[in-house]
Amino acid sequence: MVIFKVAKKRVLAVLLCVLGVVLAAAVCIHATQSVQTSASKRELPIYDVQTSEKKIAISFDAAWGNEETQKLIDILNQYHVKTTFFVVGAWVDKYPDSVRALVAAGHEVCNHSNTHPHMPKLPQSKISAQITDCNEKIKALTGKSPILFRCPYGDYSNDVIKTVNGLKMYPIQWDVEPLDTWRKSKG
Repeated sequence: MVIFKVAKKRVLAVLLCVLGVVLAAAVCIHATQSVQTSASKRELPIYDVQTSEKKIAISFDAAWGNEETQKLIDILNQYHVKTTFFVVGAWVDKYPDSVRALVAAGHEVCNHSNTHPHMPKLPQSKISAQITDCNEKIKALTGKSPILFRCPYGDYSNDVIKTVNGLKMYPIQWDVEPLDTWRKSKG
């Protein structure tokens, strides 16, 4: 009788351990599925475009000064390189001649926001205003409305990407770390 009680307790202990393992596994599987489901809902900008051609896309952000703009235009012209310049609306206001020089040299001028804020921290209405205000400034100088938008700081969220798409524009992100970020991190 004593042996039966001890065996019964061991079986019960083993069953409880097995039940615990099964419950833990179920919780892990559910958590993994939840993470995968939420990850699949993440809105992403365009990082690259697949092509069979051997090409790269070079772009520059213009948000602060313009001291090197003409020198850069001259170097790009020397090597017959055309690029996309993502400009901030405040930069357009401050350096309209530089914007015209970029267009005259055959470069594309696109949107980098109106004032270079951290876009994910803004409500949707201000995200939209940042983009449309900059578009209007670029169009006033160049005659063309941009179709590409790059988030300041590379900082985006689902709301930002959805807003850009809703404005019939394409959100663009770099796929190689930009030099200015590298410089800041290397201090």
